[in-house]
Amino acid sequence: MATETPWALVTGASGGIGEALARCFAEDGCNLMLVARSQDKLEALAANWRPRYGIAVQVIAADLAQPGAADAVFGQLVAAPSYLVNNAGVGLYGRFQDTALAEEEAMVELNIMALTRLCKLCLPAMLARGEGRILNVASTAAFQPGPYMAVYYATKAYVLSLSEAMAEELKGNGVTVTALCPGPTASGFQAGARMKLGNSLKHLALADADEVARAGYRAMMAGRRLLVPGLLNKLMVQGLRLSPRRLVTALVARLSRPA
Repeated sequence: MATETPWALVTGASGGIGEALARCFAEDGCNLMLVARSQDKLEALAANWRPRYGIAVQVIAADLAQPGAADAVFGQLVAAPSYLVNNAGVGLYGRFQDTALAEEEAMVELNIMALTRLCKLCLPAMLARGEGRILNVASTAAFQPGPYMAVYYATKAYVLSLSEAMAEELKGNGVTVTALCPGPTASGFQAGARMKLGNSLKHLALADADEVARAGYRAMMAGRRLLVPGLLNKLMVQGLRLSPRRLVTALVARLSRPA
């Protein structure tokens, strides 16, 4: 990258995978622009990491689920980021006919529109420099429909599709796009989505957020287009590609149905 200290913009950086990804940049001496709703958590991270890693940290408290928030965040950045990590995201559990439209609209705004806007806004400077890295956090949910979390699964399918298409368009320009597709991870997501898992999933082992983040970070830096961390997740994704869609959808419904 450039000889001057580069900057990384990380959304959803106050905890879970986002915090762990931000720490990866900090450990490599990269300046940070941290975005999340909780200013207190971000300020605590900044106060710790500035002296520990000798980096500059900008904190931006924002709710990217609000229309126009991505543009407002971009307007506050102290530098053009060399790295963009779109990690912020939310889920919502329940039958489509029962869930609140307002919550799903906010989910689409956060998971899809904010991510898309930040990619659009950050790309010109990356292309002008001839170098840059984008990491979009999707999910193994991106590979199949998801009864009981229909809109969430659909948003992650969008993230995966967009990321792979961007990566192909940008090849040869010095800018890479990586889609990180983790399986269930210990990150607080399940509680935030108000998930009510059936008996078959209640004891599901959750991946470690730090391990997922480090794998995603390495994939991003290597310019890989797609990473599905974990052998079981990889096998599941390959199995989905060979299975009839109707069967896959029925299986997800059976696993996700509340007890």
